Amino acid sequence: MRRILFVLISAFAAVVMGASAALADSPHFLFATNSIDTHTGALNTAFKEAGLGTGTTSVGITLTADATATYQCYNKAGNKPQGVPKTFGPSGVSGSGNFPVRHGNTTGTLVAGPLSNGSFSCPSGQLLFLDAVSYSATPTHT
Repeated sequence: MRRILFVLISAFAAVVMGASAALADSPHFLFATNSIDTHTGALNTAFKEAGLGTGTTSVGITLTADATATYQCYNKAGNKPQGVPKTFGPSGVSGSGNFPVRHGNTTGTLVAGPLSNGSFSCPSGQLLFLDAVSYSATPTHT
């Protein structure tokens, strides 16, 4: 079984409205709830935005965050062999989508990250795992 520890530092993700601001009455996020997928390490942000106006049919929304990821080699017994884990970041990650608007509201989930392991690899007989991941951002709305 994978030994993965996910740490969420500053549980805010920046969710930015990217379209139709001119047609919006008073766009604002009612909520943006963050979680980390324990299998992939990705940041998932579920949201609801209101005040988009009745003439708006869809809106583009982008999730941005700074991510830090630590990868570690493990032997087949599940132990950490000697050696230093490799940490990447902080570096920006993002995810975006186009969401339908009904009655001036939209809901959805955006996914961003995690950072890749780059060229870091383990010696023969060892397995590479994402050992820790963190995301940090300040909520913004434009």
